[in-house]
Amino acid sequence: MIKPTSLWAALALALSAAAQAHVTLEQPQATAGAAYKAVFKVGHACGEGQSTTAITVRVPEGFRGAQPVPKAGWTLSVQRAALAQPYEAHGHLVKDDVVEVRWQAQGPANALPGAYYDEFVLRGTPAGPAGPLWFKVLQGCDGGQSDWAEVPASGSSTRGLKAPAALLEVVAPAAAVAPSVPATPAAPAAHVH
Repeated sequence: MIKPTSLWAALALALSAAAQAHVTLEQPQATAGAAYKAVFKVGHACGEGQSTTAITVRVPEGFRGAQPVPKAGWTLSVQRAALAQPYEAHGHLVKDDVVEVRWQAQGPANALPGAYYDEFVLRGTPAGPAGPLWFKVLQGCDGGQSDWAEVPASGSSTRGLKAPAALLEVVAPAAAVAPSVPATPAAPAAHVH
């Protein structure tokens, strides 16, 4: 027989685990080919009583020209790699691009306590085509880590995933709407006295 206190403890643990959010994007949708500010929201540490000491964003293929925003009290590092498919930007051929951005707390006083919320920001351009782009985020804590890297086999639903990657839904640019021009010019208004 399960003791009531054990049942309540198990229920509280299950509810707290379910209530924990993962690392998400503030704006989960972007237009292909347009600049996008990726704001990664971190609302908890890796475990109870821990602090976040590092955030590492693995930039997905198809997100071009990532530029991170520095944070006071955190060391910023960027890793670049050669591209399988170079692209042109501002008249120059881009052969390598940012594949990883890492923010590391400069000591325990700068770490993000588990009870607090913060944001980590980078900007870039989703190249397209329309569809999901997944940012895998490794959250380092003073007592372990959480790797928010799970991606569904198909589609964009994260239901059932324990550690989902941050989803950016890329949409096609809206078709330009041409101004309507009347087929025949309107007749001048009759002059009435």
